[in-house]
Amino acid sequence: MAIDFNNTQTIYMQIVDWVFDQVLTGAWKPGDKAKSVRELAVMFEVNPNTVMRSYDYLQIKEILINRRGVGSFIAEDAVDKIIAIRKKRFMEVEVPAFIKNMKLLQLDSEEVINLIKQ
Repeated sequence: MAIDFNNTQTIYMQIVDWVFDQVLTGAWKPGDKAKSVRELAVMFEVNPNTVMRSYDYLQIKEILINRRGVGSFIAEDAVDKIIAIRKKRFMEVEVPAFIKNMKLLQLDSEEVINLIKQ
């Protein structure tokens, strides 16, 4: 299975987001062993170094815990950490872009609030 990679984000961060989705949807649960770098590289048809970079990021953010000689495992508090990371990104990147578009399109907040409530 290959990801349909986009041009708006680096491939390694798209893999990170895929892992985030696996954890948030419950496909990968806290304590589960994560797929190996090699498995993901084959699955996504990318260089193993790209997946390794994703796993390095996930370890720095303490989403994955590496157990030497055994593999990488999903941290017990991974869901909370992922939600915090995604909320921060949403507030810093997506909300400002949304507000900019609202202004450019001359949408008032009431119009948007009514749409959100639907």
